[in-house]
Amino acid sequence: MNTNSFQQRHIGPNKEEQEKMLSTIKADTLEQLIYETIPDDIRLKGELDLAPEMSEYEYLNHINELGAKNKVFKSYIGLGYHEAIVPSVIQRNILENPGWYTAYTPYQAEIAQGRLEALLNYQTMVCDLTGMELANASLLDEGTAAAEAMALLFDVRERSQKKSNVVKFFVSEEILPQTLSVLQTRATPIGIELVIGNHEEFDFSDAFFGAILQYPGKHGEVFDYTDFVTKANENNIKVAVAADILSLVKLKSPGEFGVDVVVGTTQRFGIPLGYGGPHAGYFATKEAYKRSIPGRIIGVTKDVNGGRALRMALQTREQHIKRERATSNICTAQVLLAVMAGMYAVYHGKDGLQYIANSVHTYTKTLSIQLEDLGFKQVNNAYFDTILIEVEAAKLKAVAEANNINFNYVDDNHVSISINETVGIKEIKAIVSCFEKAFNLKKGELPLPIKVIPENLLRNTPFLENEIFNTYQSETNMMRYIKKLERKDLALNHSMISLGSCTMKLNAASEMLPLSNPQWGNIHPFAPLNQAEGYQEVLKNLEHQLNIITGFAGTSLQPNSGAQGEFAGLMTIRAYHQSNNDSHRNICLIPASAHGTNPASAVMAGMKVVVTKTDEKGNIDVDDLRAKAELHKDNLAALMVTYPSTHGVYEKAIKEVTKIIHDNGGQVYMDGANMNAQVGLTNPATIGADVCHLNLHKTFAIPHGGGGPGVGPICVAPQLVPFLPTNPVIETGGENAITAISAAPWGSALACLISYGYITMLGADGLTNSTKNAILNANYIKERLQGHYDTLYTGELNRAAHEMILDCRDFKQNGIEVVDIAKRLMDYGFHAPTVSFPVAGTIMVEPTESESIDELDRFCDAMIAIRKEIAEATKEDTNNLLKNAPHTQAMLTDDEWTLPYTRKQAAFPLDYITENKFWPSVRRVDDAFGDRNLICSCNPIEDYM
Repeated sequence: MNTNSFQQRHIGPNKEEQEKMLSTIKADTLEQLIYETIPDDIRLKGELDLAPEMSEYEYLNHINELGAKNKVFKSYIGLGYHEAIVPSVIQRNILENPGWYTAYTPYQAEIAQGRLEALLNYQTMVCDLTGMELANASLLDEGTAAAEAMALLFDVRERSQKKSNVVKFFVSEEILPQTLSVLQTRATPIGIELVIGNHEEFDFSDAFFGAILQYPGKHGEVFDYTDFVTKANENNIKVAVAADILSLVKLKSPGEFGVDVVVGTTQRFGIPLGYGGPHAGYFATKEAYKRSIPGRIIGVTKDVNGGRALRMALQTREQHIKRERATSNICTAQVLLAVMAGMYAVYHGKDGLQYIANSVHTYTKTLSIQLEDLGFKQVNNAYFDTILIEVEAAKLKAVAEANNINFNYVDDNHVSISINETVGIKEIKAIVSCFEKAFNLKKGELPLPIKVIPENLLRNTPFLENEIFNTYQSETNMMRYIKKLERKDLALNHSMISLGSCTMKLNAASEMLPLSNPQWGNIHPFAPLNQAEGYQEVLKNLEHQLNIITGFAGTSLQPNSGAQGEFAGLMTIRAYHQSNNDSHRNICLIPASAHGTNPASAVMAGMKVVVTKTDEKGNIDVDDLRAKAELHKDNLAALMVTYPSTHGVYEKAIKEVTKIIHDNGGQVYMDGANMNAQVGLTNPATIGADVCHLNLHKTFAIPHGGGGPGVGPICVAPQLVPFLPTNPVIETGGENAITAISAAPWGSALACLISYGYITMLGADGLTNSTKNAILNANYIKERLQGHYDTLYTGELNRAAHEMILDCRDFKQNGIEVVDIAKRLMDYGFHAPTVSFPVAGTIMVEPTESESIDELDRFCDAMIAIRKEIAEATKEDTNNLLKNAPHTQAMLTDDEWTLPYTRKQAAFPLDYITENKFWPSVRRVDDAFGDRNLICSCNPIEDYM
């Protein structure tokens, strides 16, 4: 074995195992399988033009050399980003722990109770600090959270406002510049008119449905918004506030002002700067808006025994159900980062957070007084952590940067300085020294701090009083609490998670290691480019790699989730049509089999969705597509297509499909969810697409992190390159760039290191072999399950792509639903495949290339054993293995056992389970009860029993 070959570590089956699998599926060679699977007219004729692959050792040296090119200055830039201290116990036991970072979105609640509790803590923290009734389990960042707030307030307008077409939204000029840019991007396509101005001069006209304020303001001023919110409420104008989470420890909560929504970022709660992300945005609102709140909400319910259980609440809001009626995408969360931020609050508790906030505020006051003592004017009347100084900016900047310090240079005569939790007296002295040197001044004695927050703006309401925030302040207790939650979650470090469309593959340790390196973690996203040379080299290399892989001409890494990538791709298409004076083109064709995020993204981009049919084999109905394309040819904007299809088939007519769209004036957007079946064998450019988004958290190995971080860059054809998105602080994108998609210039730049490592270590040959083996693994499972489960759709030669749909609808005659199979798989130590998507009553299986034949066989053995259990079940007798699943340890160790099967049949049905048993921590949860009795924070069980 070549121990320098990363692909031999990444790809599960070795050569001997591949031969055995090929024999099972009746293919002589791997190349024969690929020939029988992928239409020849879309196959790439040559190898990907990428640099030779590196060994893991070479790569780690390479990435460390690049990291050394980053200059880690002390950054006091602020603008929503602050250096934070990541508690070591959290870094070691969560950020660096595959038990946390390789888990999937907690749709299967019984094997996700640990993550769900961590997210419930997060929601409780957000509700307590904001003073609001309900919070979700995170959004992407502050900018996109603010855009979601605007969209929610637009959606919940009074009937009279909708009838009168009230579309104006007031934006305070104090809003962060990147937030304003994201608001502009989201507002225009759905018909919202932004009005930017001074909140103290706002006239509360009935032409406005909503407003957003910044608290504190972008340069640090703390405003009293009491009168503004009162007048807004009197005039039926709903108000959102973007608030700094740490400031809310000291400042009056926005909820006390009477606002409707509070948003922000939890980055400064123990999350590295990471050149912009990933960071968890927060969103809190009134319970009245619970069915309009974007993203995921974690709720408390009970299991079938009446015990406390957690699960994702109100899941019917998800866009794969609402589809074209959706107003936002639920696939916009940063679970891993939200978990870390929530744990930061758990670890520090109320007293610890007060200590940190008081320290930050005290050092800010100390700095202000010392600079005023030198003769500089501090402009802010009230502030928490940011002061605004009148000073000759250019003169100061030269000295500050020579001393490895960054300030925010507002204009030629003003500089703002934001203090964070890493600052002590040493750092204050270094800042003051820059002013002294720049202007040849000398300060006097250290003055006593003064009071700068008015009494009426100080917080006087309780927060974080729940026991969970007052128990784990020692590292021993915290370490054990984290481990206790981890043991309740099934992640990839236990067994295969064969989720169709979700590509849960190996997240290699060598890809992950750089994330803990401060040379990558402590760079502010708005630092000068010459301080981020390592980042710039990685990001440019990654863009080039993705261009080569997709066959396209340009890439934007800014979208920080797959859903954001969809939206960004459609917005570039929209801008392209506008540049051709075709603004009327607003029809988006979407096949009935498409991902549910597609229609929601199209609506967000201001397009009208027209659904096209699929035929009896699950393929796009070309005749119906042609008819609808020709019918709408004058207004056709785009087709959204997934390839291979959501049904797991390489549709042979794909080039005909894309030609039909082009012939009728539209552009083709390709959903990159299934890119793991394309890399090195075909690509979006070859099939005729114009833009695709790529899920870096799927194909390119960024961990799912329990439902985020995700990164969804878009790759585009030459005609769309000019419209790639920009940022108002650090310019990015094309010459005619659309406004920002997310808050940071390069989105979740820190997470991009993982995909860069994945591609760099695999190289062209490893990438292509990964795709081939993903197809091999899928077809091996298909063959092993033949005769037990029917595969719903296959290609013309009866081959699956990288995933397949197993038809479970006939099992209803035995009284068994597909959800019963999902729950029973837990007893066998597996997370269920994708359930009832894209076809109700089915499961979609995708093994990925990372799984060995041993693991594939264990999964197949489990599925075959379950099939035998289904055969023994009846509609009349629901007291069976599947209906009672999952079986918990408490059940198995109870003194009484009254079920009509043995304990062994319940918990150890196959021999392999005895060696590595995973115990679900609760029995089957009651979703309906939880939705009827919505509790989404850390309330005691007595509150809802």
